[in-house]
Amino acid sequence: MSICPVVLAGGSGSRLWPLSQQHYPKQFINMFGKHSMLQQTLMRLEGIDQNIQILPTQIVCNESHRFVVVDEANKINHDLQEIILEPIGRNTAPALTIAALWQLQSDHDPVLLMMPADHLIKDVKAFQESIKLAYEEAMNGVIVTFGITPSSPESGYGYIRSEGESDIKPILGFTEKPGKEVAEGFLKSGNYFWNSGLFILKASVWLDAIRQVNPTMVECCERAIQEGQNDDKFFWLDQESFDSCPNDSIDYAVMENIGRENSPNAVVINLDAGWSDIGSWLSVWEHSGKDKDGNVIEGDVLQRLSTNNLIRGNNKLVTTIGVEDLIIVDTSDALMIAHKDCSQEVKGLVENLKENERKEYESHQLVLRPWGSYETLEMRDGFQVKRIVVNPGKRLSLQLHHKRSEHWVVVNGTGTVTLGDDEFELNENESTFIPVETKHRLENKTSQPLTMIEVQVGSYLGEDDIVRFDDDFGRA
Repeated sequence: MSICPVVLAGGSGSRLWPLSQQHYPKQFINMFGKHSMLQQTLMRLEGIDQNIQILPTQIVCNESHRFVVVDEANKINHDLQEIILEPIGRNTAPALTIAALWQLQSDHDPVLLMMPADHLIKDVKAFQESIKLAYEEAMNGVIVTFGITPSSPESGYGYIRSEGESDIKPILGFTEKPGKEVAEGFLKSGNYFWNSGLFILKASVWLDAIRQVNPTMVECCERAIQEGQNDDKFFWLDQESFDSCPNDSIDYAVMENIGRENSPNAVVINLDAGWSDIGSWLSVWEHSGKDKDGNVIEGDVLQRLSTNNLIRGNNKLVTTIGVEDLIIVDTSDALMIAHKDCSQEVKGLVENLKENERKEYESHQLVLRPWGSYETLEMRDGFQVKRIVVNPGKRLSLQLHHKRSEHWVVVNGTGTVTLGDDEFELNENESTFIPVETKHRLENKTSQPLTMIEVQVGSYLGEDDIVRFDDDFGRA
């Protein structure tokens, strides 16, 4: 008995802006507890059953997130297969098709447990019991999904129609994201579940189902793998082939056909495990611990006469007086204040940022890199100040800049500097100067983090003024 976890980690999490941004979306953020949502997803099957072998996890994600995914898995010592990199997002149906095709290359047909990387499940044991119940059905060629008993007429979820008293119920119909009036009718009938977005099924069963409704998608995904390239722990899908792939979700592509003629056999299991897709700040408020006034507070926050708010501070004090039902999220580069009833409108705000080419849409001032991170402390005409942290055993690329010089000051740790033909150590409270057009590199050979202040001076300070000659992460 074996299960191959397939984690889809390509979401943008735009409804949780400004904390979640394009280059660092919600699945990589510690929203609940000490582990990120991706890490919680990876850990979800640990200790499920000694009779069930859990294969190394298959992750499908955006190529720009590849090093973050590796770092998140390494922090919890989680075993991964090759990480499949999408050059562009094409929704969940192509992602699952890619994963199924990938697994079938090895001449076996595993049971796949498809899990989005950004869901919250509070009761892991109950989740595991549902997985064990679903496994036998999946082995018999059935598509299994997990339903959530609806608590309100949400129009943003898919609805599964099913009847019967057994733990495993046949799916009689599926409606993806109905209008509010239709959702209210579903809620009153008592015969509907919310669709959790979790699926367990054999790889061949998925391919048969998607090939029946969209053979072009399968052909594009096959070609994207055939023309793709391996790069150590990453597999890069062929861009041209994947770009031509239809954009569709599992729900629209296959699940809405369940119950119709020639549709695949599918069942639903009621998942009572504290599930949420954390699709908005309202969801975060609902699933977080609250103080006596109903407030969810994180960071340096002081409130008076304020009730039922979500308030997240950052590096400065946030205060409120006499407010209620608000979402207040402060980050290093943006402050958002919204009414909880408007939490779904955050996505529209992000679209406005994108249209106006605002950098706040893409990333925070703190930017993760495979070697560590950097944070922009100040940027003015002609100069920029950054705090750079290099993780133990990591080094930046060997590079030069055409339009800027740099001054480095070590504030914690010891760095090894390559400057032209010279190599030397730089200790705490020591500095060096990097002239324009000079090859240089910074390395941390120690077991402790290295922190450095970098002052850039020049006519152009963009990140694209980097010429790489050698790089440990394949970016040269």
